[in-house]
Amino acid sequence: MNARTLTIGVLARATGTNIETIRYYEREGLLPKPERTKSNYRAYEADHLQRLGFIRKARDLGFSLSQVRTLLSLSDDKSRSCFAIDEIAMEHRKAVEQKIQDLHALKAELDNLIDQCSCGTVAECRIIESLSPSAGLA
Repeated sequence: MNARTLTIGVLARATGTNIETIRYYEREGLLPKPERTKSNYRAYEADHLQRLGFIRKARDLGFSLSQVRTLLSLSDDKSRSCFAIDEIAMEHRKAVEQKIQDLHALKAELDNLIDQCSCGTVAECRIIESLSPSAGLA
């Protein structure tokens, strides 16, 4: 190791990424395999740190691994139009908006169940009754 290289542990701490996740990203081709030292340790460079930071940020925003792979590929060609990148982001935003709608509907359903509860006994519990498999058969 020289002063410019990083161990996998340092890379993991610097990016908040689990070591096994870093190895997984290498196996999946998202992160280039690093050179090895004479002792066969991985020797990561600043480019690895930057790319892993990109992957982490994209994953934190909810992009799938497939989308991250495409974004990385597109980002490697700096002269290219960013139209395809915009399309991926808009598609992802649409999926997020649908999840938000689904969560609002779920919240409304839970609010309805909770509002029906009279806080009596379990035998009278509307929540338990509505979760019972036989509730839809009556």
